Amino acid sequence: MMNADLRRERAAATFQPELLTHILDGGADRTRRRKELEALVINDPDFQHEDLNFLSRSQRYEQAVRKSSLMVMKLREYGIADPEEIYWFKRICLGNFPEPFGLHFSMFQKTLETQTTDAQKEKWLPLVRGVKIIGTYAQTEMGHGTHLRGLETTATYDPATQEFILNSPTVTSIKWWPGGLGKTSNHAIVLAQLYTQGQCKGLHAFIVPIRQLGTHEPLPGITVGDIGPKFGYDEMDNGYLKMDNFRIPRENMLMKYAQVEPDGTYVKPLSDKLTYGTMVFIRSLIVGDSARSLSRACTIAIRYSAVRHQSELKPGEPEPQILDYQTQQYKLFPLLATAYAFHFVGAYIKDTYRRISGDINEGDLSELPELHALTAGLKAFTSWTANAGIEECRMACGGHGYSRCSGIPDIYVTFTPSCTYEGENTVMMLQTARFLVKSYTQVSSGQRVTGMVSYLNDLPRQRIQPQHVAARTVTVRLNDPVSLVEAYKARAAWLVEAAAKNLEAELNHRRSKEDAWNKTSVDLVQASEAHCHYVIVKLFTAKLAEISNAAVRAVLTELCLLYALCGISKNTGDFLQAGILTDAQITQVKQRVKELLAVIRPNAVALVDSFDFHDSHLGSVLGRYDGNVYENMFEWAKKSPLNETEVHESFHKHLKPMQAKL
Repeated sequence: MMNADLRRERAAATFQPELLTHILDGGADRTRRRKELEALVINDPDFQHEDLNFLSRSQRYEQAVRKSSLMVMKLREYGIADPEEIYWFKRICLGNFPEPFGLHFSMFQKTLETQTTDAQKEKWLPLVRGVKIIGTYAQTEMGHGTHLRGLETTATYDPATQEFILNSPTVTSIKWWPGGLGKTSNHAIVLAQLYTQGQCKGLHAFIVPIRQLGTHEPLPGITVGDIGPKFGYDEMDNGYLKMDNFRIPRENMLMKYAQVEPDGTYVKPLSDKLTYGTMVFIRSLIVGDSARSLSRACTIAIRYSAVRHQSELKPGEPEPQILDYQTQQYKLFPLLATAYAFHFVGAYIKDTYRRISGDINEGDLSELPELHALTAGLKAFTSWTANAGIEECRMACGGHGYSRCSGIPDIYVTFTPSCTYEGENTVMMLQTARFLVKSYTQVSSGQRVTGMVSYLNDLPRQRIQPQHVAARTVTVRLNDPVSLVEAYKARAAWLVEAAAKNLEAELNHRRSKEDAWNKTSVDLVQASEAHCHYVIVKLFTAKLAEISNAAVRAVLTELCLLYALCGISKNTGDFLQAGILTDAQITQVKQRVKELLAVIRPNAVALVDSFDFHDSHLGSVLGRYDGNVYENMFEWAKKSPLNETEVHESFHKHLKPMQAKL
């Protein structure tokens, strides 16, 4: 039986959710195919398992290895070979939890596909694809993460034996954190400082066997294990790896770009930018993950807010749905709009990556710096925002949100590490800032820039006009997304220019470049955030024009307006200071946000239904599609391991003796 509130909500929608689902999936055919893959898993008894919340860490790890192994066999059995379909299938099999094989299929395989010679591909890829070897990507060390040049692991070439000797010379050089390293993997791609002919040649990647095939025992010279319990990720054996004079053949260095010849001669790569590819790819996945994780949290919080009734709006009347309170809408609808915005941005980055990857293979690297800067910034912007948004959704569910049965604590602890992995977010924002300052400098010296920073080309022209602020004012129409894009563009230009000028002023104080950069870094991060915010509003707005169905376009336009106007109301200082908006317009923005909440309200449930998360993937008692929350919460609680006995052993061991003594 469907909950009556949810039935009513769904009937009141002004559009067909499945049409929006098709847009999110990239077409009706892809939705159909995704549902086919989902059905394979959902109807397969092998994939059923008890609630992971009731298991110990060791049991959760074992379940994850069981399901990962099963998944590899099912992919074979069903003949699923398309990378995107493999990605979908894995997501469905594993639900929302990290998997010990995760890095094998992403970083390990991807790096071997993109950074090896043809001979290396022939040797390693069949073993990787056949999962004869299970690999991880060992870059981070105990002492250094995002700052790669600081990594201390060494690989010293010995021409006499044509081998590299790997060492972890200090305690801080121990590889620390790689997923699947602790207990699952038998190989690792290790990043180490390469020494040959007495010189350090910087970081290079090496294929290192770490456990004996067959017995899985660590090899002599290898110390490997699990780093212990974490905030979340109980299923994942994040590991440590220490190497003592461990020798590998010369051919185990990844040699597509840089090489070491048998006599130890170093051949340097054509471009040091080429290895960015894998990083850019993984960061583009994180933007998609941000969208998905926030969408799941919004689905749970909005459905539950439609089912939960509380207090009185009018004395003597029945308790209203908490979704009818404006404050609840103000918490949740901007996050819903954000989830949609991030979804379209994720799709854009994936397509751009695909397009540019083709160019890179042809030797055209011209677009790589911008793509690198954009993915770094958007990875940071979306993961920070989604991370805070998931927690906001949890609190919007009241006390029950704190229960693991709500599903939101798991979403949070599984998603939150993305703010630090694959590049710590503040460092990512500063990488984007480097690109922005460089582009600004080019414009100042009379060159033109292209791509998403082309708005900087207008700055010199604006400076020539006498009234500095007047030159900036964009006539902003608050009901027109295209006009709001212009407002965000003006804000980004203003903040990039301000940060660049502050940097210049610090340099004029005879500070070193590094010192000046550090003294301006707060401004630089703000400039990067403004640039990313502009890109997101621009891409969301551009998406509207592609939508043919009028009802769907109308509801997405409302979400796009809400996203853009909420961003203005949270950053009013910038828009006022830069003279982009007037006081009166800011007042209108705040009023318009409240009006949009009321307009979106009838479609709220249909908008989260459009994400189309199956209950088994959502993993939430509060966010169930049928809305039967309370009965299922009671059933869930009864299964708690503490309820296996009526009287817990601690009563006889501790409580009863204490009572007898007092």
